Amino acid sequence: RRDTDGVRCNAMQILGDSLLKSSHSSPLAEEALPVLEANLALCRRYWPQDEASILHAQSSLGTCFACLGRKEEALVVYREIHARHVAIYGVSHKQSILSGNNLCAFMCRLKLWDESRSLLRDELLPAAERSLGNDHELTLALNQNLAASLVGPRERTRDDVLVAESIMQDTLKRQRRVSGPAHPATCAAEGVLSTIQTYLACIDSA
Repeated sequence: RRDTDGVRCNAMQILGDSLLKSSHSSPLAEEALPVLEANLALCRRYWPQDEASILHAQSSLGTCFACLGRKEEALVVYREIHARHVAIYGVSHKQSILSGNNLCAFMCRLKLWDESRSLLRDELLPAAERSLGNDHELTLALNQNLAASLVGPRERTRDDVLVAESIMQDTLKRQRRVSGPAHPATCAAEGVLSTIQTYLACIDSA
């Protein structure tokens, strides 16, 4: 089929995504990479107005880069995705907040604590609280990432840890009310709070 055939491009996206989902080791991710790169290039060339398809293709490519350990390239893609969502939908749209949360979580993986914390405090959390509410699952996830960005740095202070503890105590209370005590998100929040309290105990005993 010609490159401009939408069916072919859809098939390439499905193939790339399938390889990614099966990629418990890097060889399958290596196979997925050229497929995903070609699909993104075709989407941009022939359907530049189809933002949803381009963003989907970018997201898959970013995930593939991350699976292959090409973290800086993945970060560039995740930044582009969030910037594009904001440009299309505005900062308060759920998709913009979601892509921002994904970006912050990845920045925490790369130990870019200050940048993640600034994006969360200055843009994402105010937007989420305004448009989604304090009890929304995405707002709770943002708060959890904020707590992680506060305690992640080795040079964290006792005040940083206390702020993170307060954030997670409130987040856990809301998560239990919204999702129930046995929900995986609740269990994850309990684990984060427990880790933060361990950090605090270590500081106090030093």
